[in-house]
Amino acid sequence: MKIGMNMLLWTGHVVEEHVPALVALKETGFDGVEIPVFDVSDESHYRWLAGVLDDIGLERTVVALIPDEAHSPLSADSAARGRGLDHLSRVIDCTAILGGQVMAGPWFQPLGVFSGDRPSEAELEHCAEVHRKVLPLLSSAGIIAGLEPLNRFEAYLLNTCEQAIAYAARVGEGGIGILYDTFHANIEEKDPIAALHALHASGNLAHVHISENDRGTPGRGHAKIRETIAALKALGYDGWLTIEAFGRGVPELAAATRVWRDFFASPEEVYSEGYQLIRDCWAAG
Repeated sequence: MKIGMNMLLWTGHVVEEHVPALVALKETGFDGVEIPVFDVSDESHYRWLAGVLDDIGLERTVVALIPDEAHSPLSADSAARGRGLDHLSRVIDCTAILGGQVMAGPWFQPLGVFSGDRPSEAELEHCAEVHRKVLPLLSSAGIIAGLEPLNRFEAYLLNTCEQAIAYAARVGEGGIGILYDTFHANIEEKDPIAALHALHASGNLAHVHISENDRGTPGRGHAKIRETIAALKALGYDGWLTIEAFGRGVPELAAATRVWRDFFASPEEVYSEGYQLIRDCWAAG
């Protein structure tokens, strides 16, 4: 098991000014960080960042998004789906340069865009068509897919583990890795731990986000974080447990995820308490 910290707590684009935070995470004990790869226009940036992280001694995963409807994999417009595939291809290139082990995130539709209805068969198949082309690119680069179902207020294509398992079967191509997030499960699953067991049993569990019910400091809310960690240890999970917490430092993301108020006193509170919680829960097993 490795413990990671999602850098979206600070920024949507990690630059020089964030190096002290990276150093502090290493000193706290984190094994790695989750880097947002939203801007894919400059591969040299990720080459620079890879060097910085190597020097500090932090491994990395990445989080990726679909930027807008013009790049949506589920669009009825084949040109939009083509742009979505091109965007994800560039994300994979940047992730490989960075040395990212997992490509996490809801890279199936743009955040906060809805049709007003449940996902249609055509939308599911359009998206699967794009992902069937993405998976070989990930495999060739040695990157694990960590597709993330979101709650119904942020997305509508995939909300539950059951839906994600069915979608992975639809995609085929050896299956697509699915991310389990304690925040989204707290909203969407009738029994979050049973859903986790089902996802593990399907063979699709690839990555885990530890996120509190209010997106704040892990352990200070009522999401089933302790139970999740105990279940993962019992199941023999040996992947990442990555803390994900959001503040208002990334305005676009704050708006998309409905973060209107502060959920913690400081980033240090989030990562220090979150790290210790994961360590204690894993030890208690």
